[in-house]
Amino acid sequence: MAVPRERRACGAEVTQPEVRPRLRGLGARCRGWRTVSWAMPRAAGLGSAAALGPLLAAHVVAAIEPISVGIALGAASALTGYLSYTDLYCRFAECCREEQRLNASALKLELEEKLFGQHLATEVILKALTGFKNNKNPKKPLTLSLHGWAGTGKNFVSQIVAENLHSKGLKSNFVHLFVSTLHFPHEQHIKLYQDQLQGWIRGNVSACASSVFIFDEMDKLHPGVIDAIKPFLDYYEQVDGVSYRKAIFMFLSNAGGDLITKTALDFWRAGRKREDIQLKDLEPVLSVGVFNNKHSGLWRSGLIDRNLIDYFIPFLPLEYKHVKMCVRAEMRARGSAVDEDIVTRVAEEMTFFPKGEKIYSDKGCKTVQSRLDFH
Repeated sequence: MAVPRERRACGAEVTQPEVRPRLRGLGARCRGWRTVSWAMPRAAGLGSAAALGPLLAAHVVAAIEPISVGIALGAASALTGYLSYTDLYCRFAECCREEQRLNASALKLELEEKLFGQHLATEVILKALTGFKNNKNPKKPLTLSLHGWAGTGKNFVSQIVAENLHSKGLKSNFVHLFVSTLHFPHEQHIKLYQDQLQGWIRGNVSACASSVFIFDEMDKLHPGVIDAIKPFLDYYEQVDGVSYRKAIFMFLSNAGGDLITKTALDFWRAGRKREDIQLKDLEPVLSVGVFNNKHSGLWRSGLIDRNLIDYFIPFLPLEYKHVKMCVRAEMRARGSAVDEDIVTRVAEEMTFFPKGEKIYSDKGCKTVQSRLDFH
């Protein structure tokens, strides 16, 4: 593995041949002022390294030149009175604020106003995040597995969560997105991916204990890759001197979409409201289903076998009325007045299933933006 570099606020750069627990001690003295950059190992002719490299080597916080920092801090101190050096520094650069409380009211409002037709996801995510962030001594990282067909809101929710945990959201140095088809494409390099993944997570949690890791397209991830992070999700106080208990892991997957749809259809055909569907109606089915699904990314995974995934969160298929809600929201986001004629035309252009009933949009709201461009 190439040499990891640690950059501190003072501008000094410390180089070590490999990550050691003592690097975390350095970070504790200037928490949030540094990030660990990893140059991933390359295998000869390994195309995947080129794909994985940009993500795993690019997250470096630009160090602010010491003299400029000193001038800025001096001026700020003169204007505002005494503040700690850390507080002042964090006004100029993104910091990892591990003890910052979650604004549950803001998160609740955003989920309720922007996420349509997903009462289960809204309820579970809000409770899970609020409980986890209010716990000053969690026993393990929070691990959420989001399941449902494309266009039902999984990626959208991960973005909302990221923005509520770190102000820069997906652009934050403390939020890390992995896309299976981009970063882990080749089955023959599973061992390499496992080593890279462990190194990347270890380094970034050392830099920021409340780091967020999002794994998209889990259903396209080769079996076994994700088990590399099993030690980090378990009930260990530390692993090699690093505590992972305040980190958050999110898995996004289409796997289980058929199981979710079947349950939703059963409720609809029985004349029951979709809002009557409870987590207990789907979570056990989902966990067993993805565990036995070779194309779930979690096939026979120790993460499920050891009960390390805290919640399996179902995203229900979207109905015609939800598609119209998505169209209205997109029009407002573009600064346009909501035209109900256009809303109806866009919604009616979508295709719905099952063939007889035509209840659910087969692409959810995924193509709303592109279709709206034609109107």
